[in-house]
Amino acid sequence: MMSSPCKIPWRHARLAFLMCMLGCLLPSAPAWAQTASPAPIRQSQDDAWWTGPMLANSAGTLPPGHFLVEPYLYDISSKHSDSYGSRTYVLYGLANRLTVGVIPVLGYNTVSTGPDSSHVGLGDWTLLAQYQLTQFHEGSWLPTISVEVQETLPTGKYDRLGDRPADGLGSGAYTTTLQLNAQTYAWLPNGRILRMRLNLSQSFSSHATLEDVSVYGTDSGFRGTAKPGSTLYAGLSWEYSLTRSWALALDLTYSHNSNTRVTGYAPEAVRLSSGSSTAFALAPAIEYSWNPNMGVLLGVRLIRGGHNSTASTAPVVALNMVF
Repeated sequence: MMSSPCKIPWRHARLAFLMCMLGCLLPSAPAWAQTASPAPIRQSQDDAWWTGPMLANSAGTLPPGHFLVEPYLYDISSKHSDSYGSRTYVLYGLANRLTVGVIPVLGYNTVSTGPDSSHVGLGDWTLLAQYQLTQFHEGSWLPTISVEVQETLPTGKYDRLGDRPADGLGSGAYTTTLQLNAQTYAWLPNGRILRMRLNLSQSFSSHATLEDVSVYGTDSGFRGTAKPGSTLYAGLSWEYSLTRSWALALDLTYSHNSNTRVTGYAPEAVRLSSGSSTAFALAPAIEYSWNPNMGVLLGVRLIRGGHNSTASTAPVVALNMVF
């Protein structure tokens, strides 16, 4: 007599099936973990090469015995004029934490309301000294902080301009600027570095003695003085390291100029006031560095809005070199 086949209850078969599936899935769990996105690699500071943004000064100082040379070429274009110029930073590490330097300026103006500059001329040159107070260290909240003193000399032509007011490239006054610079670094979620700078400054100018046609709007025969108003300046910048050689930069600035007064005779009494003014500037740029000591910046400074200020666009190219 043939025996009947063994019967397994349905609930037991279902349990066996689930246990079989679980056994197949458990070995695969580690494979799933391996396919998860790895944590981004944190970029090292040595892997980010910078030229610096267009407008914000560095809070760091040069090592003793080293030079930085950075010429800027620009065209400040407004509604009725173009001011072509060069502004070159020549800095030297004089001692530990102390950098000194000079900023020579050259310029040439074209105007739609009269003759252009007769030649390329000198602007007002600036002497500077910067002392570093603190140094940023990765993992610390304390930024690099420095104090800077600038003295701008009246080397540019500013009066006795005759029939070429466009030859005026200076102010005729000595200007002292006291500035605080700060710089820090942040690592973004993708591991790339964002470098940030803050500049705060206040400038004070002496009187300028004027004769005839001048940059202050005086006419032939005028004799008198001008007292430029003080200037308050604040600037923020961000630089994002795309790769070791490429970076994006952005500056945002605010400036407030106090009233400038002109007094004298021509031959009747003359009293002129410019009124106070404010200006906001935006300066996006792109940086490319061939190595840690040499790079180029391309950007544009845009002034739009503000009280009693002229809108302008200024394309800029700069070459940064450290020796």
